Amino acid sequence: MITNITVLGAGTMGMGIARLFAKHGFQVSLFDPNIQALPESSLHAAEELSIVISSELEKAVTSADLVVEAVPEQLDIKLEVYRKLEAYLPPSAIVASNTSTFSLKELVADLTIADRMIITHFFNPADVVPLVEIVGLPSTAPHIVNEVFSLLQQCGKSPVVLNKDIPGFIANRLQAALMREASYLLENGVADAAQIDTVVTEGLGLRWALKGPFEIADLGGLDIWAKVTCHLFPELSNGSETPESIKQNVHKGKLGVKSGGGYYEYADPSKASEQMAESLQQLVSFTRKSTQEE
Repeated sequence: MITNITVLGAGTMGMGIARLFAKHGFQVSLFDPNIQALPESSLHAAEELSIVISSELEKAVTSADLVVEAVPEQLDIKLEVYRKLEAYLPPSAIVASNTSTFSLKELVADLTIADRMIITHFFNPADVVPLVEIVGLPSTAPHIVNEVFSLLQQCGKSPVVLNKDIPGFIANRLQAALMREASYLLENGVADAAQIDTVVTEGLGLRWALKGPFEIADLGGLDIWAKVTCHLFPELSNGSETPESIKQNVHKGKLGVKSGGGYYEYADPSKASEQMAESLQQLVSFTRKSTQEE
């Protein structure tokens, strides 16, 4: 039974995951080797939720039933953390990586704790967005996946267990496919970024908030979708490299909200993030209410 949870990494995702579990009554420890660099607001928020912050890995994981790794998305950093973790991890503790990029097979190579590692891919803000993708391997004991699945449901999440360990999992593959086509439309002068975003937020996104692609296809008629896909698929982008508009922005140092500008300009980056979190919370509440009323 999972009662004590340790989160490794106090960045945006790590803090969100720690908040989620603390809000639902679990004993939470948060490990970060650079506590002194954390914003005062983050430390205060953790203190209010009784989250214990530590810069000592052994101390942070010694009583853990579940360890969620949320360190930077760099393979060498993750592997170094796992190797250190092997020495301190309690015998029955489960380890879950929040990676959004690496396959589980890639992460567990040559680790003695490989048989109790899975992926739990949260979405930002981790304490707001319901989805968590869970990935195991054929060798992963079913009880490990089941225990984490139940834990996440207990915390109000909507976990999805993948049948295969595939790069990008489900959500990021779908997201990347949309971004590829959106970039193609932008770079070929079909519309500007604001127009394309409006098509999604004022059209597609409204339906997708309530129904998934297969439900929408059923509602529209599969005979219609057979014709649409037959006609459009040959016309869609099949690019296999990073879109040029993204590369150009990165080259200019325009990284999005965190740098104050990307496709758009942000006078107050922190406010933009807060507004997104608030809007997501309202949308989640609305969609869940709508589902319950059906």
